[in-house]
Amino acid sequence: MSDRDALLREARDLRVDQRVQEALAALARLEALHPRFSQLHQERGHCHVLLGEAEAAVAALREAVRLNPTLPASWDMLEQLHRMVGDTAQAVAAAQHLAVLRQLPSEVVVANSLFADGDLQPAEEVIRDYLSRDGGNVGALRLLARIRQERGDLDEAEAVLEAVLDRAPDYHAARLDYAMLLLQRQKHRQAREEAERLLAHDPDNRQYLKQYGAACIGLGDHEPVIDLYERLLAGQTQSETEVADLRLWRANALKITGRQVEAIADYRASLVARQDNGVAWFSLANLKTYRFNDDEIARMRVAEARPDLQDMDRVYLCFALGKALEDQGDYELSWRYYERGNAVRRASSRYRSEVAEACVQRLKQVFTAEFFAARADWGVADPAPIFVLGLPRSGSTLIEQILASHSQVEGTQELTEIGRYAGELCGRDPGCGLPSDPETLLSLTAEQARLLGERFLAETRTYRRWGRPFFVDKMPNNFWHIGLIQLILPRATIIDVRREPMGCCFSNLKQLFGTTNQEFTYGVEDVARHYRAYLDLMRHWDDVLPGRVLRVSYEDVVEDLKGGVRRMLDRCGLAFEPACLAFHETRRSVRTPSSEQVRQPLGREGLTQWRHYAPWLGALRDTLGDALTGYRA
Repeated sequence: MSDRDALLREARDLRVDQRVQEALAALARLEALHPRFSQLHQERGHCHVLLGEAEAAVAALREAVRLNPTLPASWDMLEQLHRMVGDTAQAVAAAQHLAVLRQLPSEVVVANSLFADGDLQPAEEVIRDYLSRDGGNVGALRLLARIRQERGDLDEAEAVLEAVLDRAPDYHAARLDYAMLLLQRQKHRQAREEAERLLAHDPDNRQYLKQYGAACIGLGDHEPVIDLYERLLAGQTQSETEVADLRLWRANALKITGRQVEAIADYRASLVARQDNGVAWFSLANLKTYRFNDDEIARMRVAEARPDLQDMDRVYLCFALGKALEDQGDYELSWRYYERGNAVRRASSRYRSEVAEACVQRLKQVFTAEFFAARADWGVADPAPIFVLGLPRSGSTLIEQILASHSQVEGTQELTEIGRYAGELCGRDPGCGLPSDPETLLSLTAEQARLLGERFLAETRTYRRWGRPFFVDKMPNNFWHIGLIQLILPRATIIDVRREPMGCCFSNLKQLFGTTNQEFTYGVEDVARHYRAYLDLMRHWDDVLPGRVLRVSYEDVVEDLKGGVRRMLDRCGLAFEPACLAFHETRRSVRTPSSEQVRQPLGREGLTQWRHYAPWLGALRDTLGDALTGYRA
């Protein structure tokens, strides 16, 4: 029995023994550890019923069914309590919920309840056992898909939902699940199509509208969602939390499209709706150009010090405070907040440096010079893609902005297609997301390589709005997949943007990425070892594909912009255009953390920023070792 279940059993036993106050104390301890455990709130409702505290009982039971709508006992008690106080409408609503549950197979109710409380393994066992007897129950199949999705098996979840929709195309709840899964899998075009089908059925459904907006964002189509979120805000919002979220999402879209003043106003409005909204504080900091005043810093410090703060809110606030104090020149305290935020974030990460290092070795064993020589005429000979890759915070957004200022080049975003193909072919390590079995590429045929190249060009067409001959994919992680790129797109341009190691690694340590992105950046040793692994693999690509990758030094571009621009355009086969030197004047959506920086003229301050933190970066310097000088080799 888990500690969670043991504490619940203790509280139940105390209640049965009429020791209700002690039971409530046990439930308080349980809530501190597992606040989203629905059955603790149901048990609290039982306790308040015994004490004759109807209002407190209703509040506890409402929280129980909010977290887990499949609790018959909670709905039963709510019906009785509402009737007792004369609230007929609420009593009828509770009775209707209870009636629906009683019509469902008991196994489905049990599995749903287990799923709601995070008990995924027993929930799956119950629902699979039920499906072995009633395999056509689409509700049970939908639940199985949700369980598999939560357990990380997105392939099975997608297949099950597709089967459900084949049998029941009007099962809108399942279609919404399917659209959300497609979004998670970064199949944004399909996700938007599913959202459009749902909206055709119910054009004012707030969930469908949010799903449509999220898919548009995934496709880089930010302008429409600004008005969409405004429309949702003008409607019947459900809570201050929803207002905070909508203001945040609208601010993000405004930021990406270059409307910074309006974005700041919406970030602040999000904080009015929810004062401890860590992600809104961080988003202001992540503008890079915003400066917090003393009052804002004090408010953030008070919020971050709260012992009951959710971990991710603490992480967001720590990174925001790190930036705010850095701007004030208080580097020691700034570092302490960066360090604390990284530690909390690292605790939930599955990234392990040894996995990345082992992946480098496997890739080197597969992708030999002989391997490429035997496949020299493979793939699609289309020069349109320009891959800008390397490590995050190396200057890749700057390079993309420069190239996208050319009349023949379109900037898109950090596209996920190449990484997805690698995952389909080679599998993914569950912790790092890196290819787990690159040896499978030894059996790839010329026809399969050609089809993959054509698939990439077809799937990325969605992101190419202007019809220009060339387009940039600036996913930095594609440095892992240069071998695959060579096989399927042998004429694509590949640019490796490299930044000196101390500046690059420090910039990563003080940058909070998306919840599952770039997880190597949350520890000094991890980021240093990842930098070394990157150098090792890039040296290998240079050895087996000599001259194939153009290396661009961030520092060199800062010192000689015109020379760097000419060199890159020459590699792409493009004539020089002065607009590339005035890149900061180019109006386009930029999604990365550097979005506001590349809208300003090039400065040198980023070259030595890390030196302010040198007293606390000794371990980083030691772990980088000979990479400190060897990165230029």
